[in-house]
Amino acid sequence: MGCLGNCIWFLCGGILSGLSWVASGVLCCITIIGIPIGMQCFKFAGLAFFPFGKEIVYGGGAGSLIANIIWLLCCGIPMAVENACLGLLLCITIVGIPFGLQFFKIAKLSLMPFGAEIVG
Repeated sequence: MGCLGNCIWFLCGGILSGLSWVASGVLCCITIIGIPIGMQCFKFAGLAFFPFGKEIVYGGGAGSLIANIIWLLCCGIPMAVENACLGLLLCITIVGIPFGLQFFKIAKLSLMPFGAEIVG
């Protein structure tokens, strides 16, 4: 189910979500200070392209909190709104509910990506 879900996901919206993470990573890597943030974005782009069968575990400390605040002000809010809106659109239909839930998972990750790990 995960492989089929990932294939359908990629064609029906996952590419948009993944490209958002890649674009944010490229923008963050322009500055030397933003390179760690950009590398985190590239790691989560893989999740955004193929989310089925993967879970996110949240944790972290003070460094993650500071990075999350900076991220939230720069890129986090627009990406979370994008993913939440796509999730709402997909949850309107019964067939789209599993895909909408994946968009909600990525929207939460868009708000606080630092200190999070991908499991699966």
